[in-house]
Amino acid sequence: MTSREQLLAGLLAVLAAIFIGYIAHERQTPVPTPVEQTAPQPATSTTEHPTPTPTPTPTLPTSTQNPMIQVSNITDNQQVTSPLQILGQARGNWYFEASFPIRLEDANGTVLGRTTGQAQSNWMTTNFVPFSATLTFTTPTTTTGWLFLQKDNPSGLPANDAEIQIPVTF
Repeated sequence: MTSREQLLAGLLAVLAAIFIGYIAHERQTPVPTPVEQTAPQPATSTTEHPTPTPTPTPTLPTSTQNPMIQVSNITDNQQVTSPLQILGQARGNWYFEASFPIRLEDANGTVLGRTTGQAQSNWMTTNFVPFSATLTFTTPTTTTGWLFLQKDNPSGLPANDAEIQIPVTF
């Protein structure tokens, strides 16, 4: 066999392998089944109409709903005064360099104060690590507000953002 024939035979073998691979892949890829469309039926007096289910209003999780952070000394709608002591525990990856941001807002969204939660032991773990913080805040103009505890996110990537909110009263 000449080198030209060998080259042609090799090329045909490669093309055959590609074709066989393509066929095998096509057999493994599921083909979507078309959904049968039906025309809507007009309502009659005997047709039952299901009661619509109300869509819940999305809210941020509170500390009792979040497996990453828990506040132990402040409960929902608790009355708070300045300076506010905040105690709890957070998983190590909630912290960055042993701290995370905390802020207090009134019902109008005005920031009344900011502080940082500080880890009380080694935060380089995925286990819970105790934290504490003291927040001094200005006099609110509303009777209610929100305490926000944010996961520290030095990357700035939205996928790494997380926070909880606790409703409070003044």
